[in-house]
Amino acid sequence: MGAGREEGEGAVEEEATGYEVGIVVPKLSRAAAAGAAEDCLARLVRELEGAGLLVERVRGVPAEFIKLAAPMGTLGRAAAEMQMKKLTYIGMELQFEWDQVAAFVRQPDGSLFSWRERYCCFRYLIYGIEFHWKQNESLLTRLESEGVVKLVFPLHDEIKRKQLLRNWALNWLDFTWQPIDEIYSYFGTKIATYFAFLGMYTRWLFFPAVFGLATQLIDFGSLQWLVLPAFFIFVISWAVFFLQFWKRKNSALLARWGINCSLSEYKSMGNELDSLGDALTIEEKKFSDVSAEKRKLQRNEWFGVLLRIRNNAIIVLAIICLQLPFELAYAHLYEITETEVMRYLLTAIYLVAIQYYTRIGGKVSVNLIKYENNQGEESSSASLVYKVFGLYFMQSYIGLFYHASLYRDILALRQVLIQRLIVSQVLENLIENSIPYLKYSYKKYIAVHKKKHERESPSGKSVRLSTRVEKEYLKPSYTASIGAELEDGLFDDFLELTLQFGMIMMFACAFPLIFCFAALNNATEIRADALKLLVMLKRPVPRAAATIGAWLNIFQFLVVMAICTNCLLLVCLYDAEGNWRIEPGLAAILIMEHALLLIKFGFSHFVPEEPAWVKANRVRYVAQAQNVCSKQLLKSISKLDAKLD
Repeated sequence: MGAGREEGEGAVEEEATGYEVGIVVPKLSRAAAAGAAEDCLARLVRELEGAGLLVERVRGVPAEFIKLAAPMGTLGRAAAEMQMKKLTYIGMELQFEWDQVAAFVRQPDGSLFSWRERYCCFRYLIYGIEFHWKQNESLLTRLESEGVVKLVFPLHDEIKRKQLLRNWALNWLDFTWQPIDEIYSYFGTKIATYFAFLGMYTRWLFFPAVFGLATQLIDFGSLQWLVLPAFFIFVISWAVFFLQFWKRKNSALLARWGINCSLSEYKSMGNELDSLGDALTIEEKKFSDVSAEKRKLQRNEWFGVLLRIRNNAIIVLAIICLQLPFELAYAHLYEITETEVMRYLLTAIYLVAIQYYTRIGGKVSVNLIKYENNQGEESSSASLVYKVFGLYFMQSYIGLFYHASLYRDILALRQVLIQRLIVSQVLENLIENSIPYLKYSYKKYIAVHKKKHERESPSGKSVRLSTRVEKEYLKPSYTASIGAELEDGLFDDFLELTLQFGMIMMFACAFPLIFCFAALNNATEIRADALKLLVMLKRPVPRAAATIGAWLNIFQFLVVMAICTNCLLLVCLYDAEGNWRIEPGLAAILIMEHALLLIKFGFSHFVPEEPAWVKANRVRYVAQAQNVCSKQLLKSISKLDAKLD
């Protein structure tokens, strides 16, 4: 048994990652500065090798690069020094120990560490090298401040990247199938969760898309007046069940990735074990100290609430005073414009303008959040999501509400919906995919042009980017349009999904075919986003996120909004000419509204949020964890009793 474990640990020791992290060293023009930088760089390379990393230096056109890889033993010892918590086979998260590696759960691809864990170990190793002339100062941080090192960024793994390109981004045989486990292993939890949600959302869209297509192609005769109410009830039920089944899928994915089991029960038990020895020997705090701490926490809590209320009030006033007049002016200009070509052009100009307007509002929101008393990055991110979505909610739907309430022309409303959906999706895909390529092409041109004019470059000799690392360096980063302080590029992708979901849900009765447009768009969006991540951008920095977070609350809010808006649309059913009239009556619609609200909040309890096998594993892990804690507690009490005797 011991020999088998030694062989297993030896096999782990021999494993090594590919080159996953790059360090950018800019070229200096002055000879003296370049000589000093070269000495610092040579020392950095020696220190990195001394830390157990595999180092390769690459001279490129725009800069010099240091590529880093690590044997698994180096990463394992770094994880132990960091006191990294990892899931064990009994379901508890315990501090990682390299000599007990067999006790820890491996990843779906068989590796010991996830991509996020490996990246954290890399950063710990490279930033943990101390500056010898000054204690407690990182050598790499000092070199960054002196301009010797410009950037540290993740590198693409060419073998895995090409495999994902072939099996995922360029695989059009199944529009919605995705290798989620491979995406998780390569990009991390947050991006894999986004693509799992997008794929499930797209598959589920085919059900209302088929129903909506049937309402337009089939003549139901005397029952035609029942078609839209039936479609409306179906759509709301569909949305409720979709969100519930997504929660089930999310919990199943996290259980499969070994993340689901790191629940609060296990974390609290782990904390008890860590602090058990100290807790048995330290005196209890005085009651007055506890009361003072309680008053301080309450004061900070309510102060944070007041700050959030103030910031939300600023956003609301900005919407009313600045954005609302702009939206109403667009709606008025759209109404007086006669030709369809000019209306499409006006819509395009309007959508581009509000993109920049709302981006400014998002940057203001980021600055406001810095002054809020949020508890951690997750709370700050949720606050940012709500504020920015409020801005986009107004700019996306107020024009539609204006047309629906003031002019009461269902045919015109359909036309506006088609124009908004087509123009917005075309513009977003064009901007989303063309801007990264243009940025890369511009940086490449500048680097090559500068190299041609250097003295050491032979005249007439062609200059080109010959290595993969320098091409990756010139690619844009995967960041949010409002800034990278709190969120990565998934902020924009989730925002696009929520705005689309709100449009198709809130105006479902006005234009049932809108679900067909959304399904076709999302089927291409999956491949477009995959190509963007694999080809056009740097490899994203992995971020910890087990769920879609605040975005799920926004989806649920939009379902409630859809019940209200569609009931208002059904109050005024349209006749053959498209004129609205009050039939079948307000009372019936109000009854339907209350019934659908009951469906919304009642059906959510019919579908469990986690599969039975996940729940069974969780119960078993809790029992095992309690058993371990009980044994450890009894041992500690016995030792304490022996000392007292």
